[in-house]
Amino acid sequence: MPESCAGWGEAIAGPPLAAWGGELPPPRTPVAALDRLLREACSRDGHARPAVREQTPALLADGLHYEERIARHDTLATRPDCVHDLFNVLAWWRHPALKWALNARQVADIAQVGPRQRTRGQCALTHFDEAGVVVWIAGDDLLACWDRHDWAGLFHRHAPDWGRRIGVTVFGHALFEHAVCHAHRPTAKALAVRMPAERIAAQRPATGAIVRGWPEAEALLAAAIADGRLLADPQDLRPLPLAGIPGWHDAPPSPAFFREAPCFRPLRPGRRYPPPFDGERACGSGVEAAA
Repeated sequence: MPESCAGWGEAIAGPPLAAWGGELPPPRTPVAALDRLLREACSRDGHARPAVREQTPALLADGLHYEERIARHDTLATRPDCVHDLFNVLAWWRHPALKWALNARQVADIAQVGPRQRTRGQCALTHFDEAGVVVWIAGDDLLACWDRHDWAGLFHRHAPDWGRRIGVTVFGHALFEHAVCHAHRPTAKALAVRMPAERIAAQRPATGAIVRGWPEAEALLAAAIADGRLLADPQDLRPLPLAGIPGWHDAPPSPAFFREAPCFRPLRPGRRYPPPFDGERACGSGVEAAA
C-alpha cells in the first residue's frame, strides 16, 4: 500500500468505510484470502462471483480485455497489496448483481467496437464502476435542490432528511480508495433512484446516511443497466459532492462552506439531469427492507 494511502486506521473510523464495521479486511489481505471471501459469499447468498486471481504476466498472456476475462473465464485479475483492487473485490463481494450487469454491458460494447475504442455507454459504466453511488431519494423538494445545484439547500437546510428521506449506497471502489488516501472531498457519479421514504428509513442508514446494501432494489437497477435503460451515456449520472452529506466532513456545516469549497460547483449552463429511476415499483413487486 503506498505511503499516501497509509491512513487506514483513521479512514475506517468515518464514512464511507465505517459502515463496513468489522467486515472490512485489512489492506494487505492476500489475493487468495480475497478469493476465499468471495467463495464464502457465494455459498451464503447464492450469487455467483468471479474467482480472484493474482495479476501476473502468465494470467495476462491470454490477451483478453480485463472485462472479457471476467466474462469468459470467470477470473478477476487482482494486483496484490493494491488498495484500489482490494476495494474492487469488495464491490463484487457486496454488490454482485450490479457488477455483473456492468461487466455484461462492457463486454457487449467491446464486441461492437473492439477493445481499443470506447462507446459513450462504456464511459458511463466505467464512471459508475469507479466513482458511482446510488442515491435513494423521496421527495421532489430534495430533487429540486439537487437539480439546480442548490448545495446549501440539499445538504444544510435538508440535513435532517439525510438518512430518512435520502440515503446513499457507495458503490465505486475508487471512492473507498480516496477515503483511505485522505481525499476528503471527492465528487461521486450518482444514479438517483426514487423510493418511498419509509423504505429508505427501513434500511437503517448508518452514519453519513449510508445504506450499506439493498440487494432486492439493486437487482432492479442491475436489470436496467444490463438492458441499457441506465448508464447509456455519462450524462445519465449526476455529481454528488460527498463532503456535503451530514457526517462526511469535519468542516462546520454553514452556507459559506457550500459556497466556497471547490467541490460544490454551480450548475453548468444548459445542463439538465434525467429524472430519477423509478424504484418505487419495486415496492409493489415484493421488495422488502434488507435485513
